[in-house]
Amino acid sequence: MIVDTGSAAAWESDPYVVPWPEMRPFWAAAAEGRFMMPRCIACQKYHWHPRPLCPFCRSSDIELVESRGQGTIYSYGIACTWTPPHAVAFVETHEGPVILTKIVDCDLAELRIGLPVRVKLMPVTGGRSLPFFTPHR
Repeated sequence: MIVDTGSAAAWESDPYVVPWPEMRPFWAAAAEGRFMMPRCIACQKYHWHPRPLCPFCRSSDIELVESRGQGTIYSYGIACTWTPPHAVAFVETHEGPVILTKIVDCDLAELRIGLPVRVKLMPVTGGRSLPFFTPHR
């Protein structure tokens, strides 16, 4: 459920954020409307989701780089039993990682594999802003 809490700093007490303080820069940037992608300085590979160690080389030398926020739908499914129905998709980002996300602000009948999409950071319960995607024409 999308909720506008009105507080960009509410994520600081969010139980999904507090246990991983090294991810606070990601959540802070998202609250400001910037989508950051983690990249390992050692091997130069982008990865998803934000975490303290590179999943490729195990280096802890990670930087957050502002993403272009663009990609294409790699795969998707439509949850027809929800009201209203919505689409969940794997989006292959321009930087390379594939993100499991929700597709928003679209006609579900127009979705297809390979459809260009762009990120839309949306506030959710707790003050965090999550990356969803919307068609980009």
